[in-house]
Amino acid sequence: MKELRVLAPTAILGYGFPIQSFEEGLRRDPHLIAVDAGSSDPGPFYLGAGVSFTDRSAVKRDLELLLTAARERKIPLIIGSAGGSGGEPHLEWNVDIIEEIAKEKKLSFKMAVIHGEISPELVQDKLADGKVKPLPPLEELTCEELEKTERIVGQMGIEPFIRALEMGAEVIVAGRAYDPAVFAAPAVLQGFDRGLALHMGKILECACIASTPGSGSDCMMGFLREDCFLVEPLNSARRCTPMSVAAHTLYEKSNPYLLPSPGGALDLSETQYLAASSRAVKVTGSKFIPDPNYTIKLEGVKKIGYRTISIAGVRDPVMIQQIDEIIDSVREKVAENFAVQNLTYFLDFKVYGKNGVMAGLEPVVETNSHELGIIIEAVAPCQAKADTICSFARSTMLHWGFEGRLSTAGNLAFPYSPSDFQAGPVYVFNVYHLLEVSDPCELFPMELCQVGEVGA
Repeated sequence: MKELRVLAPTAILGYGFPIQSFEEGLRRDPHLIAVDAGSSDPGPFYLGAGVSFTDRSAVKRDLELLLTAARERKIPLIIGSAGGSGGEPHLEWNVDIIEEIAKEKKLSFKMAVIHGEISPELVQDKLADGKVKPLPPLEELTCEELEKTERIVGQMGIEPFIRALEMGAEVIVAGRAYDPAVFAAPAVLQGFDRGLALHMGKILECACIASTPGSGSDCMMGFLREDCFLVEPLNSARRCTPMSVAAHTLYEKSNPYLLPSPGGALDLSETQYLAASSRAVKVTGSKFIPDPNYTIKLEGVKKIGYRTISIAGVRDPVMIQQIDEIIDSVREKVAENFAVQNLTYFLDFKVYGKNGVMAGLEPVVETNSHELGIIIEAVAPCQAKADTICSFARSTMLHWGFEGRLSTAGNLAFPYSPSDFQAGPVYVFNVYHLLEVSDPCELFPMELCQVGEVGA
């Protein structure tokens, strides 16, 4: 039976994995080791600032194990969304770690570096040609908005990876990529069904999160066959069930039957999830529906200011009962105090123990919390002004005289000194659009280089 075995060591490069699980995966004789290294989930800051949300030492630890195993077995190692966000500085950061390991371990291989950052000028040209469309809730993209954009990446599909493999790459490190692409590309190149390959990649990209108990820091194995695929965790303490795999398929998706991807969509209307053993699940029926217009999802960010926060606790039951009114009063006092300076700022109070997680979407109206955690957040055009707004809001709330107040020593308990923290620049996503291309590889230039001495 024709079969492709794929080892997914961890949900995100740098999240770690047990060596015992990894060795168990190697005993299954994988044809490929693939790992997703990033996500937009941590928010826009990392893309805008050009830094990774994973720690360098943790990423190097994972990569040492992956690179060494892949080269010993002469199988490909493929990394997508390098450095977390997949922009140019993130890619360079990841490549630097790979080259450092190769030098230390005396490894030799052909490496493909696929770039994923896209210039605003290129997007502007496509915009003028009517090739850019918004994804809700964003509106139509404008030239004015593009001028404010700090960095844009495109979410590449399987085609750039296939091209790299065809050119003999043994290690591939790529910028921002569709998460399942690193797992599916070698399979599609070898003639496996694209729908099954992408669906298996959808499960493997989060590794053992699709098992029970779930974990993003443990290894998962995928077995792709001509008419199905199987997934199985490599830690005996975990197991995949039809429910856990089906549930993860719906992860971050608004439509349970149609999952958009570069170049088309996964049709899951006839997909079945069956227990193949006490720990493995067999999946059948997933299909890929090509789109006549190939589109790439763009992710771009702009800087909107600088943030300062203060963390405090409230234990006074009288204050807790009036917390909404007190916050409104503090907002008014801040606005009144700085009205003459005409300061532009954003001021927010996140109240944990009441509605800090869901804010206005919280269905529980009345709570009986005996204490509250409050985060005061100020965002302004510069750090100094953010400091000013946060400091004034914090001191105003600390000494606010509310009805029924008994103590005058202060309303807030601060766990830290200093009480205010500069959080630095603030970014928001302002480009979250689809860009139509005639060639799936046209936005993603590739370099093929020799790392280490041949025969080393």
